Amino acid sequence: MVTENFRGAILMVVSMVLFAFEDMFIKLLSAELPFAQVLGLIGLLGFLAFAAMLKLKGGRLFTRDLMRPIVLFRGLMEAVGSIGIVVALALTELSSTSAIMQALPLAIVLGAALFLGEPVGWRRWSAIIAGFLGVLLVIRPGLAGFQPVSLMALLAVLGLAARDIATRRVPAHIHSDQLAASAFFAILVASVLMGLVLGQDFVMPSPRQWLLFLACITVGVGGYALLVAATRLGEASALAPYRYARLVFALILAFLVFAERPDTLTLTGAAIIVASGCYMMWREAALRRRQLREAGFATL
Repeated sequence: MVTENFRGAILMVVSMVLFAFEDMFIKLLSAELPFAQVLGLIGLLGFLAFAAMLKLKGGRLFTRDLMRPIVLFRGLMEAVGSIGIVVALALTELSSTSAIMQALPLAIVLGAALFLGEPVGWRRWSAIIAGFLGVLLVIRPGLAGFQPVSLMALLAVLGLAARDIATRRVPAHIHSDQLAASAFFAILVASVLMGLVLGQDFVMPSPRQWLLFLACITVGVGGYALLVAATRLGEASALAPYRYARLVFALILAFLVFAERPDTLTLTGAAIIVASGCYMMWREAALRRRQLREAGFATL
């Protein structure tokens, strides 16, 4: 019998494959075009895609809800995270950037504990510390292989974690497509400012590059849609480990497309990050089951 968790797991894996391809397309485009322009066109196309989906569902894009401080802050953090990802993909290896990005769930739990007051026990604190030690193995500050620009991937983790934490405070009546469209618009604005600061001029993309942009947006929006569908079907704790499929496929694409061969420290750090994240998710699930049992006994 096929369970909802099984169907959700399949959708989650496909979603992560699409996101890995999105990263690959961004890296390909960033090697040929100014990365501020790459970020800007992704922001523009993403904005148009989600605005169109919102329109088809009968929703309104421009409402007063977009001016709420929490929505503006979420958009700002989306822009910060996107800048970090694009710059890291443009200037460092796909494999190392993808490995560092796997620390995102750890950063979200850390932020929720620090800023939302959510309880985190010593076991999950240990998992968070171990995960970020894994990040240090990938970045390796102070060692010969250290690349300062790899810190942009860590900036992306912090920005996207702040975005996800802020999302928990966004009023439920605000449509997710409206929220996504506003976030992509923030990315577009940030890219224009970054281009001005860095002095990067606009370069007209070739037909091949336009196709790469179209493919990038298609897999990005598709991955987002499947991610939402997966989380609605299956339990979060059951689906969480499948999120790390993104790293597996990113490593495969890094080898096949960019001839990258991650060294032992990178692979060890990635393994520690994934193991820490999986343990933390398992621990959260165990605590949730215990709370449900205790609540059930309390109502008897």
